[in-house]
Amino acid sequence: MSRLPLLAAPIMAVTLGLAGLPGEALAQDAAAAAAAAAAVPAPTLSAGDTAWMITATALVLFMTIPGLALFYGGMVRKMNVLATVMQSFAICCLASILWMVIGYSIAFTEGTPFFGSLDKMFLAGIGKDTLSGVIPETVFVVFQMTFAIITPALMAGAFADRMKFSSMLIFIGLWSVLIYAPITHWVWGPGGYLLKDGVLDYAGGTVVHINSGVAGLVAAVIIGKRKGYPEQNFMPHNLVLSLIGASMLWVGWFGFNAGSALAADGRAGMAMLVTQVAAATAGMAWMFAEWMAKGKPSVLGIISGAVAGLVAITPASGFVGPMGALAIGAVAGVVCFWAATSLKKMLGYDDSLDAFGVHGIGGIIGAILTGVFAQEAIGGTAGLLEGNAGQVWTQIYGIAATIVYSAIGTAVLLKVVDVIMGLRVDEDVERDGLDLALHGETIH
Repeated sequence: MSRLPLLAAPIMAVTLGLAGLPGEALAQDAAAAAAAAAAVPAPTLSAGDTAWMITATALVLFMTIPGLALFYGGMVRKMNVLATVMQSFAICCLASILWMVIGYSIAFTEGTPFFGSLDKMFLAGIGKDTLSGVIPETVFVVFQMTFAIITPALMAGAFADRMKFSSMLIFIGLWSVLIYAPITHWVWGPGGYLLKDGVLDYAGGTVVHINSGVAGLVAAVIIGKRKGYPEQNFMPHNLVLSLIGASMLWVGWFGFNAGSALAADGRAGMAMLVTQVAAATAGMAWMFAEWMAKGKPSVLGIISGAVAGLVAITPASGFVGPMGALAIGAVAGVVCFWAATSLKKMLGYDDSLDAFGVHGIGGIIGAILTGVFAQEAIGGTAGLLEGNAGQVWTQIYGIAATIVYSAIGTAVLLKVVDVIMGLRVDEDVERDGLDLALHGETIH
């Protein structure tokens, strides 16, 4: 029970007594203050919001397993399919445990502006009746856990085909605790410094996509290119699997974005609408850009474009309307196509499944354009088009902070793991395929 009602009366009594007010007035005012403080209603459970958040949580988990596993699994060569889907599934298990043990406490407890306390390690103090707003805190924990799962799983696409499974587990475990959880605290946690500075990120543009994309790029550079890249053929072995996976990602993304309202309300509905608009627009934009550049529209292109639109609308989904979503989707489709083709070739890095080109670049686009198209009537903050040009600079500041911490932290962790156990599989394992060498299985 709060001590504020108990403290209000004596404080008021001393203050009014010093002012020389009569004792009767003093007693009446003190009693009134105590009654007013006690009358503030405590949060009560909303069954409707809880039902929606349980559904949204299941949708976000659906994005990783099976969605991302199939999306990535179809894009690698046949000899590495099982290793790729194994990464997504194992990361799901590992990240869930670490989130329960320490990640949630770092991200969502009071502490410093940069790092939460450890008061809720092992979810201490959270029971079946503990609330987070009007939903059970248990539901909020699992909802945020699904974000902690998909973020490192997205990053793994950048170094597909060449990283040791054991090293990947150690690296992802460290990264989840030391990189993901603190950045989550900065943006969404109580007292987080980017939150206090006004950075807008509704559902994970910085926390999930820029963070994973930048980390993936750093990992791809440090681990090095795949043997034979780009001279050899690294075409996807089964685009039907990738299309199914992308479709699951699209459906699950409604939990990702609309669920971030933490309520079944109008803002959740708007987030759902703009998510659909942006994904569809970006899919078409990438398709037409590829059609013009290469002469044919591809299945891989349109599904990559749709994912790029989903990425870009993520930070904006609770702040923009349909026209903003249309613009964000169009820009994301074209720019992410350029990043995944021309930019990658120009800079010479080997981001196997375009984690940086789609998630890093898409997240940056979405975060900046949130500052352009944000509407006060939707999310409570105006953007550039409503006269608040400063919001764009605030967004860039948040992007820069995320990039710097994620890039440096990822590089340090990779170097540590490399020194201790090595990062890359042997050359003959990479040549013959990871499935049989690392997991003793094949899809034959």
